[in-house]
Amino acid sequence: MANTQTQGLEILEGQRKQEFKNFTHSMKIMGKVVEVDIENAAFRLKCRNGTDYLVKVGAETWFSMLQNLDKLGTDRFPNPENFDYSNPSDRVKKYLKENMLVSVYGIFVVDGNKKIFEGRAIELYQEYDKTGSYDDNYIFEKGHWWLTQINALGNTWLDYLFGDAKTYDFSKYRTNIGITGLPSDDKLQECATLSRLIYGLSSAYLLTGCERFLNAATEGVKYQREKFRSLSHDGKHIFWAYGRKITPNGQAHSELIIPSQNNDDLGTIPLYEQIYALAGITQYYRITSDWEALEDIKRTVKTFNDFYLDPDENYGGYFSHIDYVTLSWDSDVLAERGSYNNKAKKNWNSVGDHIPAYLVNLVLALDPLPKNDDYEDINEFVNKCKKILDETSSLIAEQFTDVNENIPYVNERFFRDWTPDQTWGWQQDRAVCGHNFKIAWNLTRVANYYQAEKHQLEQKNKENTHPDSELVEKIDALQIKINKLMKMAKRLGDQMAIAGIDQVRSGVFDVVERKSMDELTDFAWGNTKDFWQQEQGILAYLILYGYYRDDEDYKENTDNYKALARELMAFWNRHYLDLDSGGVFFRVTDDGIPDIRGQFGTKGGHSISGYHAFELNYLAHIYIKAFVTRSSFCLYFKPNLNNRSGSINVLPDFVKPNTLYIKSITIDGKERTSVDRHNFQVELCKSECNSSVVVEFDHVSNL
Repeated sequence: MANTQTQGLEILEGQRKQEFKNFTHSMKIMGKVVEVDIENAAFRLKCRNGTDYLVKVGAETWFSMLQNLDKLGTDRFPNPENFDYSNPSDRVKKYLKENMLVSVYGIFVVDGNKKIFEGRAIELYQEYDKTGSYDDNYIFEKGHWWLTQINALGNTWLDYLFGDAKTYDFSKYRTNIGITGLPSDDKLQECATLSRLIYGLSSAYLLTGCERFLNAATEGVKYQREKFRSLSHDGKHIFWAYGRKITPNGQAHSELIIPSQNNDDLGTIPLYEQIYALAGITQYYRITSDWEALEDIKRTVKTFNDFYLDPDENYGGYFSHIDYVTLSWDSDVLAERGSYNNKAKKNWNSVGDHIPAYLVNLVLALDPLPKNDDYEDINEFVNKCKKILDETSSLIAEQFTDVNENIPYVNERFFRDWTPDQTWGWQQDRAVCGHNFKIAWNLTRVANYYQAEKHQLEQKNKENTHPDSELVEKIDALQIKINKLMKMAKRLGDQMAIAGIDQVRSGVFDVVERKSMDELTDFAWGNTKDFWQQEQGILAYLILYGYYRDDEDYKENTDNYKALARELMAFWNRHYLDLDSGGVFFRVTDDGIPDIRGQFGTKGGHSISGYHAFELNYLAHIYIKAFVTRSSFCLYFKPNLNNRSGSINVLPDFVKPNTLYIKSITIDGKERTSVDRHNFQVELCKSECNSSVVVEFDHVSNL
C-alpha cells in the first residue's frame, strides 16, 4: 500500500496531465520576437525557457517605450505611411521587428488544446533605428541613461531628508522613510544605512560632478565621524555604534545604541554592520583623498583584524559576531542573544562583504601608493588590504562551493572549521540568489585585479635579458588564483542563469531551497524579487561579458551573458523605478508589481538605503561603457585641502589590463596638454587641490 506522500505525488501528477478548461490568468512575459504577423495583428514571443507564445494585439493593446526617473517620453518610432492608431495591425507594423526584446502584460487563455495570449501592454526597450537593426540599440545602453537615473536618485534622497535646504544638517537624517519619502515616527538613525547613503551620494558625484552630492556627502561623513565613532582607549581601533535615537524635540541622545537592534544580530556587534560603516567613507575618500577619512578607515580595518579574524590560520576568515562586552567571538552570550546562535560562526557577510563594500575602492585609491605621501605606515596598510582581498576571495572559492556540484547554489553559513551550518535561523539550507550573483561579480573583479598584476610582472620579465625564475613563479601563482576564481565565477554565472532567474518574465528570485524535489525551484516563501538582488545579477553578467568578450572559446557564453544582463536591466528599469514618488521599490511580485506591504513599503530602512541602487547606476554605467559599447565616459574627483597626497588614483574599477586608457584630464576647466594615457595615477600640485578634476576614459580599441 502506497504511503501518504506517494499518494499525494500521484494525485499531483494526475493534475498535471489534466487539460485546463476555460482557464484565464493575467501575467507578464519577456522574450525575443521571433515572428511578426502584421495582417493578423499578432506576433510570437520566445521566452528564455524556450517556450514561445502567440501574442494577439487587440484594439486596447498599447505600446510604450521604457521611461527613466526623469519621466520623459522616449518613443521616437515614426508612423508608417497611412498609419491608423486604432488599427492593431498598424501598431504591430510600427513597433515590432524580429529579434527585439519586449515584455508583454496580458491575459493567458487556455481551453483544452486552445491557447492564446491576449496582449494588453507591450513594453519596448530598443530605440528606433532607421537601418532596421535593433541588436545593439538598447535605450539603457545609450547616452546618459544611468547618469540621469543616479542624478534623480541623489536629488530625491536629499529632497526626502532636507527639502530645498542648501545646507545639510544630518541630525535630520532618518533611517526609516515611508513609501512617499516621509520619515517614520521612530526617529532612528542607523550608522550603516547612513554610510550607505554617503556611498550613494559620493558615487553620484563621481559620475555627474554635481556639487550638491559632494557637499551632502561631506556633511554626512562629518556627522558619522562625530556621532557614531567609538575610539578605543589607545586610539588604535574604531567601533561604529549601531545607531542613535532622536528625542521628540530634535536633540540627539548622548548615549549611543552600541549593539545591533536587527533581529538576526540582536545584542551583538555583527561584522557586516562594521563593514558597511566603511562603504561611504571609502567612496568619499576616492573623491577627496581626505586624510582624516583614511585614518578612520585604517583604524576600522585594524578592528576587523584584531577582533573578528580567526587567529587559527588553519581556518582563517572572519567571525560574523562578537559580544559587545567582552569583544570576543566565542562568548556564550552570542549563542543566547536574540533568536539565533551566532557563537564562533562565519558567513557570507563576514567574509564576502569586505570586497564590494570597501576593499575594491580602497585598493583602487591606494594602489599604487599616492605620490609624496607622508603616512609612515601607508605601505604596510595597503599590504594588509591586499591580504584581506586575497584571503576572502580564496576562502569563497574554496569553502563556499558545495561538494555536490549538481547543487547550483553556494553554502552561506559556517561553523568555525568551515563545516556548513544548515540549521541557522531562517536560512537553514537555503540560498539567497543575490548572494550567488554577488560572488560571481566580485570574484571576477578580483580576477581582473590579478590579471593586471600578472601583466605588470610579465612586462617586467620581458625587460630582463634572461627570464627571472622568481618572477615566473609569481606569474604562475597568479594564474592559478585567476583560474580558481573564474572557475567559480563562471560556474555560478552559468548555473544561476537557470536556477536564480525567472525564465518567463526575467528578474532574480529571492530565497530558495538549495535542495529541491523534482528538480523544480523550491521557494522558501514566495517567488518575489528584491531590488538589490537584481543589481547583483546585472553587474555579474556585465562583468562576465567583459571578462570573456574577446575570447573566441567563450563566444556562446559571452552572447548569453550580454543577453542576460540586458533582460535584467530591462526588468530593473521597468519595475523598480518609482515614477510617482521617486526612488526605487524594495520588492516586486513575479510579474513586477510593487509589493509595498509592511517593511517592504519603505524607501529607507535597515535593508534599503542609498547604496545598491546607486552602486548599480555607478557600475552599470562604467561596465557598459567599458565592456559593451566601448565608448568614452568621465569620472569627477575633488581632492580637498585636507589631503597629504601629490596624486590621485582614478581607475574606475578592477578591469583587465589594456581595457581602458585616459583620453583627457581637465582641472578647473583647463585641459592638460600632456597626458600619460596608460597611467591611472594623476599627479597634482598643491595649487590644484580643491579643484574639480575631470578624467575622461575610453576603450583602448578606440586609440
